[in-house]
Amino acid sequence: MVGVEGSVYLGIDVLEADRFSVLKGKRVGLLTHPAGVNRKGVSTIDVLKDQRSFKLVALFGPEHGIYGNEKANQPIDNKIDKKTGLPVYSLYGKYRKPQPQMLEGIDTMVIDLQDIGVRSYTYISCMRYAMEACFENDIEVIILDRPNPLGGEKVDGPSLDPEWKSYVGAFEIPYIHGLTIGECAILSKQIPGWLSIDPKFQKRGILKIIPMKGWNRKMLWPSTQLKWVPTSPYIPSFASVLGYAMTGLGAQEGSFSHGIGSPYPFRLLSNKHLTAIQLKRALESLPLGGHDFKVVKTTHKNGTPIEGVYVGVSNWEKLRPTALSFYMMALSIKLEPRNPFRQTERSELFNKHVGSTEWWDALTQSSTRTSERDVAYFLEKWDRENAQFKKMVQPYFIYR
Repeated sequence: MVGVEGSVYLGIDVLEADRFSVLKGKRVGLLTHPAGVNRKGVSTIDVLKDQRSFKLVALFGPEHGIYGNEKANQPIDNKIDKKTGLPVYSLYGKYRKPQPQMLEGIDTMVIDLQDIGVRSYTYISCMRYAMEACFENDIEVIILDRPNPLGGEKVDGPSLDPEWKSYVGAFEIPYIHGLTIGECAILSKQIPGWLSIDPKFQKRGILKIIPMKGWNRKMLWPSTQLKWVPTSPYIPSFASVLGYAMTGLGAQEGSFSHGIGSPYPFRLLSNKHLTAIQLKRALESLPLGGHDFKVVKTTHKNGTPIEGVYVGVSNWEKLRPTALSFYMMALSIKLEPRNPFRQTERSELFNKHVGSTEWWDALTQSSTRTSERDVAYFLEKWDRENAQFKKMVQPYFIYR
């Protein structure tokens, strides 16, 4: 099937069209969340729960839970799902990795999670830990593949240094990685070190991918004509996916805010030292490609009027999504009386997200103040490294 707009069939659609043949006679666990739906918007839980050729026996939930109503960074308890009567095991509570007792009576773990194509989003981490537990307990893993909403061609930003590997950075990949969740799973299975388990379990673990039909690497989310289901409270739309890629790192520290609580999460920038007009001029002076900026007045969800600069995308081909974040960091240093990155108490979390020790050293060294020239050096360096990454992962692509 050719990847024409509107012709995308998700992994769950392909599984259903094949009459669930790979699940026949099996006891199934399902790891999913609200964005785990078929192309008609029906929950994967509902698609699987009443099938007779296999038995859905347990549900597993990532951050925000299976219904997306849990707050970020808040532990979630195990419970019984009132809708299905099935046990729901939280993988964002006491345990991040499924425990053997959670996996008892399960032959196959089906994973249907919508990722956003950005390394510091926790769903690929959740997938990784589930794969590790299943491989260690001789349980088959089936990934229902979904689009990377940022497409499969754009790779951007720093790779993760091994020392910063964490739940907000499970793989040593660029910040914008260009992979579907199924391709991430294949790489995890095939490349030594991507999973933190005994290599014998990684080698003998059974992994199956149910690919999409009709998706190709050039497709951003709007080209799929699929409805976006919020993947987390601050990612209610594809616009916020783009925003997270562009500004998510830049407002973690320093003097910037990126519109959380406004109608434009991750798209509406403000700076405590500048008016909106001054900020717009400062952003327009940066050596960025593919952006446009406009001053917007709106209202915070608490009723407070706010004014900021909306970050637009004028040319996707020219855009380096993460570049803006790193220029925001350099601008914060210029505007603050003291380097905010040297003062921060959250440096570990910052580095887990950004992933580059070399960049952190450039931000915090006492003898210099990071400049636009420094940012350009790092962007060019990461571009070279990302070209090598693309060559390395291409043999594992499902979609070409």
